[in-house]
Amino acid sequence: MPLFTDLKISRNLEKAVEDLGFENTTPIQEKAFPIVMSGSDVVGIAQTGTGKTFAYLLPILNTLKFSKEIHPKVVILVPTRELVVQVVEETEKLAKYAGIRVLGVYGGKSMLRQKEALALGTDVLVATPARLYDLILTKAVQLKQVKKLVIDEVDVMLDLGFRFQLVNIFELVPQRRQNIMFSATMTDDIELFITDFFSEVHKISIAVSGTPLENITQLSYATPNFYTKVNLLVNLLQKEQEFHKVLVFVSSKRSADLLFKELAEFFSEEICIIHSNKTQNYRLRSITQFDEGKNRILVTTDVMARGLDLKEISHVINFDTPTYPENYMHRIGRTGRAEKEGTSILLFTPQEEDAKNAIEDLMSYKVNELPLPNNVSIATQLTFDEQPRHIERENPLNIDEDERGASFHEKSDKNKKENQGGSYKRIIKKKYSKPKTRGDKNYGKRGRNKS
Repeated sequence: MPLFTDLKISRNLEKAVEDLGFENTTPIQEKAFPIVMSGSDVVGIAQTGTGKTFAYLLPILNTLKFSKEIHPKVVILVPTRELVVQVVEETEKLAKYAGIRVLGVYGGKSMLRQKEALALGTDVLVATPARLYDLILTKAVQLKQVKKLVIDEVDVMLDLGFRFQLVNIFELVPQRRQNIMFSATMTDDIELFITDFFSEVHKISIAVSGTPLENITQLSYATPNFYTKVNLLVNLLQKEQEFHKVLVFVSSKRSADLLFKELAEFFSEEICIIHSNKTQNYRLRSITQFDEGKNRILVTTDVMARGLDLKEISHVINFDTPTYPENYMHRIGRTGRAEKEGTSILLFTPQEEDAKNAIEDLMSYKVNELPLPNNVSIATQLTFDEQPRHIERENPLNIDEDERGASFHEKSDKNKKENQGGSYKRIIKKKYSKPKTRGDKNYGKRGRNKS
């Protein structure tokens, strides 16, 4: 494996990399460095956990010089707030000896404070697409000085609905610029972006999504329902030395809250939670506490599946089987990083078996299925989503006699009477009703004999 010193990086970068304790490059870093340095447009397709952030940061910072310009020369777009924070931290670590200014902006924080920070000037601006576009509209930032535009995790941005902002940002940056795009998957939408905005693009593919990572042991358990999964998870998590740092993925915010509530009864001091309804400070605090080992278990939605570099996760547990098989690869990529061993566990119900099969088809790999431990009880309680539904065969308003529930009661004769508005209203109506006149077209017809 090549050394970072083999890349002929500047002495400032070399010292920063030494401080971080890194020696060897990853394949994506080795291949991307000379292409990004050449100034050509680059599209890198690499599995999560392969070092994509350094793959573009190293060559960019290697050529970026000290400047007093206010507006950024490098813009890095990422899909989530957490990724903004992480990329800013990584950039600051690499740029610590170079005097390069770095700023991150994202939603959920005061735009006024971000405007004030932008007014002081920055060389590298890391942003979510929506917040950057908002700041552009208020003229707080201009893109006329941008020389390099990085779009990291572009497939996630498109999934999150940032197409409008991305297209407009592409239109606002100078035409003479370098585009650098990284993704874990290549889709038709990404190909369309490349066709529209890139020129003479160089493509790099390393560990294409769908390739199972060799240093991750993949296991699965078949379970009948949600609460049996909870019982199994409680059983596994009691092995504290083995399950010393566990990331638990669920499919929705509601499931995350429900699972957190159940697990908190057993692991109240060891568990934290993240999803998009949590405040930014809460989310960042949960990440920090989990990363530093203060919390052993982190329950999260797919907001944590991509990009975030968390240290030494022993287990990734897919509590819900992801609908899109690519998401499974992104999730399990949180463990087994930096050539360390990791374990992923997939819990699936009969309703999720097709999704599990789709994952195995994508990987061309059969996940090893284990039997439920004997001391894990099968739950009879069902969640709201698991409870059976009564579906009417026809119009639900036309219910047959034999389909009515036990609580149905026939109306009494008294209640079948038509409401005519009360005796007082009937008397008034009769007394003051308008008499028929000769102007009435039906006047005189009744009772008239035909001649």
